[in-house]
Amino acid sequence: MLPLTEENKHVAKLLFSSGTCPRCIFRFCGVDLHTPYKCSSKELFDALQKFLEPKKDELILEVSNPPLKKIRLQEDGLDNLSANCKEGVSVAEDESMASKPSNLSVCNVCLGILQGFCEKEFVTKVCQKVEASGFEFTSVVLSVSFPPQLSVREHAAWLLVKQETGKQSLSLGRNDVVQLKEAYKWITQPLFSEELGVPIDGKSLFEVSVVFAHPETVEDCHFLGKVCRDCFKPAKNKQSVFTRMAVLKALSKIKEEDFLTHFPCPPNSPKTVCSDPEIECSHGAVFVAGRYNKYSRNLPQTPWIIDGERKMESSVEELISDHLLAVFKAESFNFSSSGREDVDVRTLGNGRPFAVELLNPHRVRFTSQEIKELQQKINKSSDKIQVRDLQLVTREAIGHMKEGEEEKTKTYSALIWTNKAIQKKDIGFLNDLKDLKIDQKTPLRVLHRRPLAVRKRAIHSMETHYLDEHHFRLYLKTQAGTYIKEFVHGDFGRTQPNIGSLMNVTADILELDVESVDVDWPPALDD
Repeated sequence: MLPLTEENKHVAKLLFSSGTCPRCIFRFCGVDLHTPYKCSSKELFDALQKFLEPKKDELILEVSNPPLKKIRLQEDGLDNLSANCKEGVSVAEDESMASKPSNLSVCNVCLGILQGFCEKEFVTKVCQKVEASGFEFTSVVLSVSFPPQLSVREHAAWLLVKQETGKQSLSLGRNDVVQLKEAYKWITQPLFSEELGVPIDGKSLFEVSVVFAHPETVEDCHFLGKVCRDCFKPAKNKQSVFTRMAVLKALSKIKEEDFLTHFPCPPNSPKTVCSDPEIECSHGAVFVAGRYNKYSRNLPQTPWIIDGERKMESSVEELISDHLLAVFKAESFNFSSSGREDVDVRTLGNGRPFAVELLNPHRVRFTSQEIKELQQKINKSSDKIQVRDLQLVTREAIGHMKEGEEEKTKTYSALIWTNKAIQKKDIGFLNDLKDLKIDQKTPLRVLHRRPLAVRKRAIHSMETHYLDEHHFRLYLKTQAGTYIKEFVHGDFGRTQPNIGSLMNVTADILELDVESVDVDWPPALDD
């Protein structure tokens, strides 16, 4: 059952006698076969103990000539290691005793993580919490986080192994040691998959995170802060400077002799295992897209709040997203759209493309019929908006909507007032203007939220409908991003040319409607 050979015996015995668990011994012996790790801790302990029992001829040799053995150990320089290591277990002691740590002792390297915390009983408890979380999922990715002091203990164990393998002329390098996280997943992933009834998938949107902590040994890292000060810098959102990455950086810099001066080699055996780990479940965002029509001239696209005071009771964003938030059981959302209209502007025609990112949704599986019913529910809830083509989309697909903000065209209908009386012939020339180039300095009304700049825009075409001597309707097809109101009244000369300057009148806009947003996304659906 054991994947160890006689070549590994010296290293295995050295680690085992110092309080290292069988699975960590496998790791430090470079065992990369998955199967041995999956045996129970008791089976591994018993098998390892039997493997390390001295054979009869070894016992006779030890009894017959003990003085020579001591001399040989001194010649090998092992007294040096004992001098440098606090509470070190010498190889002399190791070879003379039967290497029998308690079966219940906590591993001095993994702090018990590769003992009870990877057995079926523990996995079952975690899965019970996962199932109680209320998430829908068809696959899962397992994420584990270990306390940073494990890296210090691994380093100490490696220095011990390194000296022993060098003494035995074995070719075991640091990269041959199996990473703790890798071994942990070899053991637990099949158990999680079996218990939850879904496959383990590294690309799954549903993540189960297991976060380990070991309060008893939390100060193991602190000496590194004194020896390698430049590796530990305070960072926002970090409770401690001793992060895993900072500890690893310090361990890569510290000299072996400095490390051995400050930390016991092999590491001391702890009295306790890790505290109950934190279990966190989360689901990656899902995205819902569609097109909306806005029929109210008293409704902002997003909540209108100034100095903490709400100016209007609702918004397009809320009328749509609140329903999605409830049905998907998500924690929060992000709303985006292909451009935006002012509070007093309607959006007609086939509507404006929008997308809602739903964060950490608990429900994610919907039939097309359920999505259609959700759309109907949104539409019945308000006469101010209507939604069409509601559908689930990918994150990548939202890029099509954003491309249209600057590259596509938009069509508007505006009711224009002029201070001077006009005749039908006075506006006819506007119909003949094609691809009119204009310069728009950032409008005064948006200067508080947009940088000051001059933007070049194009008015592709215009069509006029004469109403009376002070009013006409203007239909425009423009480049996306054009400020229509400013193109009409000029914004105190900040947009040139403008309707007022072209007609030599003072012009203003009384009503504005978005007639179409020419972005072919999301795909149209049959009602």
